[in-house]
Amino acid sequence: MTLVSRRRSTLQILLLSAGFFVLVAVSVASVLLVNKAREDNAWVIHTVETDSQIANLLLDIRRAESATRAYLLTSAPQYLSEYQSAAAGVPAALNHLQMMTVDNPAQVANAAKLKAAVEQRLAEFALSIERVKNNDTATSIDVLRKTTSTDAVEAIVRIARDIRTEEDRLLVLRTATADKTQVLASSVTIAGSCMVLALAALSVVLLRRSSRARDEAEARLRDSNVNLETIVDERTSDLREANEEIQRFAYIVSHDLRSPLVNIMGFTSELEELRGDIFKRIATLNRAASLAPAMPEDATDVAEPELEGSDKQLSDDFNESLGFIKSSIAKMDRLISAILNLTREGRREFKPERIDLYELIDGIVKTMAHQAVEANATVEVGALPNIVSDRLALEQIFSNLIDNALKYLRNGVPGEISIEGRTKLGFAIFEVTDNGRGIDPKDHQRIFDLFRRAGTQDKPGQGIGLAHVRALVRRLGGTMSVASELHNGSTFTITLPINWSGKNRDKVT
Repeated sequence: MTLVSRRRSTLQILLLSAGFFVLVAVSVASVLLVNKAREDNAWVIHTVETDSQIANLLLDIRRAESATRAYLLTSAPQYLSEYQSAAAGVPAALNHLQMMTVDNPAQVANAAKLKAAVEQRLAEFALSIERVKNNDTATSIDVLRKTTSTDAVEAIVRIARDIRTEEDRLLVLRTATADKTQVLASSVTIAGSCMVLALAALSVVLLRRSSRARDEAEARLRDSNVNLETIVDERTSDLREANEEIQRFAYIVSHDLRSPLVNIMGFTSELEELRGDIFKRIATLNRAASLAPAMPEDATDVAEPELEGSDKQLSDDFNESLGFIKSSIAKMDRLISAILNLTREGRREFKPERIDLYELIDGIVKTMAHQAVEANATVEVGALPNIVSDRLALEQIFSNLIDNALKYLRNGVPGEISIEGRTKLGFAIFEVTDNGRGIDPKDHQRIFDLFRRAGTQDKPGQGIGLAHVRALVRRLGGTMSVASELHNGSTFTITLPINWSGKNRDKVT
């Protein structure tokens, strides 16, 4: 990623973070201001309700007064009932007014004064009604005429006016506060929306730039991929040709080496026959020199005469040299055969098929049962997944690994070998574990090299097996590794595709 791309990505992240922060801040502020506006509006409504409650209270007092006057003049029962109904609602209205003004100390005092004046006025009404009931109507009417403007009436009017004046003042203040809160809420919402829109517009601009840059990068990548595919095809073709040429060269060299090797083996046999003749002559000459009876010249079936001194040493040296030549010829013959086998295997075409791995490996284990008994070892085969692969290659892979595990066990320790498998992300993972002599970590890569071996060389082999196994695993599209320490056993891990198509690395590596 270039510096410009990193800066653009960083700026986009910052813009997204800023937009998120603005949205959160606007949302929180809007919620707080809406709640504040609701509270302010509630106080405005409370003030209006207080004014309405005062009006209702005064209306009930006037109704009681009107009903009292009508009853004094007419003594009609319906006016008495009307008076009683109006007078009964006044105490409740007073209590409600006191509760509504409890938040304001001045209104609390006014409400208390109003209650005292109203109770006094109600007492006057009750006294007039009682006199009518006692047939003292004239006195009641005369008292009523004189008490039209009593102290109670003036007090009620004055206190109600004071309460209304205070509520009007509160209404003005609370209305202004509510208006300010609403204006502030609207301003915050508009400002936040403008900021979000601005950030969104800037994000769109950056997004379009990023989109153009991505399109250009994709175009360049497509061009590069086209060129890369061409290069890969050319290199793959070259590699395939080189690989085939190497295989042909190895086959030709190995085949041609057999001719001189056969000649060497023949001449070695002739040298061995000549050796017998030479040392027989030497023995005959020695006998002649010592006046001993000579051996007949045609006595070919007579045992080789005893040699003494330097002649015996010469014979032993000659035999030792012939032995070295023979062992070297045998080793070279085995190496040539191994190279020929590798070249033939490299030219073989793999054929994918569905394989029951448990059945395949169990068959391998049964064919090696005698080796396991001789090595005092047990081989356990666990649950194994079925895969699509080349059967012969898998037989060679697991046969070699199990054979090595049986071959390199620790002396005096019963061998324990296990083969287990599992699947992961489209691959089958197999582990061949033993409790053998183990491999030094510094030799973990060495053992996969051709003609290279690790540890004590006390077992037959040419150092080809593991190299061949890894080559087969790679041709099957897989990987191979080892985990081991000296005297602590080894675990060979093989990873193969579950469904191999027959194309993975085949004929290329």
